[in-house]
Amino acid sequence: MHSNPPEGYKVDGQGRLVPVESIRELDLLRDELVTTLVKEAKQHSSALRTFKEKSFTEIASFLDLSADQYGVKMGGRKGNVTLHSFDQRFKIIRAVDDTLIFDERLQAAKALIDECLIDWTRDARPELKAIVDRAFETDKAGNINTNRVLALRRIQSDDARWAMAMKAISESTMVTGSKSYLRVYERIGMTDRYEQIPLGVADV
Repeated sequence: MHSNPPEGYKVDGQGRLVPVESIRELDLLRDELVTTLVKEAKQHSSALRTFKEKSFTEIASFLDLSADQYGVKMGGRKGNVTLHSFDQRFKIIRAVDDTLIFDERLQAAKALIDECLIDWTRDARPELKAIVDRAFETDKAGNINTNRVLALRRIQSDDARWAMAMKAISESTMVTGSKSYLRVYERIGMTDRYEQIPLGVADV
């Protein structure tokens, strides 16, 4: 691939040198349009990446300053937080989403839950079994929806097996990664509604 073709030539998709004079004018105009827009896109992407890093650093510093007022040390970028301007016109949300998976102990939890459901079938509403079955459904890739499984912990029961199952679910949960998000909003007039200012910084 020729990264710097000689004057009067362009490189085609197969890496071959092609004389500019043999290229149709429409193809040259298209090439110029795409190349120019991609260069601008890269500049904007770089600026957004810089803004995102600056924002997270300054928010973390402010949280440390705020916590220091109470003798608490925060540290790190973990946790979601919402900050408002004094007049409530603007708000910024820093969100951190963890990627969760379960280890083999989830199978033990499912076995305990199944035991409970067998004994509870006579008295339990069918909706409960449907909720449990849905929680352990897998998608096409064979992955379990972590939110559905974790939501089972909201169901209260005095059954020791259920309590043990919920403990197994908690202990089987592992964080494999996290992604940080920055969302900026502006208040709509004097209402309680906010409109998000689109930044698209999630992927930079």
